[in-house]
Amino acid sequence: MKCPFCAFADSKVVDSRPDKEGSTIRRRRECESCGKRFTTRERVEEILPLVIKKDGRREPFDRMKLVAGVMKACEKRPVSVETIERLIDRLEIQMQESGEKEIPSKSLGEWVMTELHGIDQVAYVRFASVYRSFKDITEFMSELQELLKK
Repeated sequence: MKCPFCAFADSKVVDSRPDKEGSTIRRRRECESCGKRFTTRERVEEILPLVIKKDGRREPFDRMKLVAGVMKACEKRPVSVETIERLIDRLEIQMQESGEKEIPSKSLGEWVMTELHGIDQVAYVRFASVYRSFKDITEFMSELQELLKK
């Protein structure tokens, strides 16, 4: 593992432990050249389905793209990064367990909205407004009224 401080190619593992969910392993490493320590996380390389976009294009699932979208919806809200990471982890597990080779972006968006609805309703409305591309205030108000009914 290349050292982030001096770019030396070799480091030794000083400590290793699984995360709470058991999906990643946190490793403390020490550079064999400069002696500085750094942390890496190791996870199983997963084969996730392709995402079918609204226009029919297919692209690989991009975890960071989804994390960024959810983080934007949760901006200035009391939602931790850990909560967002766990939400995306659950989505990835669900996608793997489905066995599907392709999944419509609409399904991903609906799943995220369902999860956000239970976490933070303001984040839910923010995500829905971008995901569903509300064309005017009437559509936005309609979504808010549905939220209030639940």
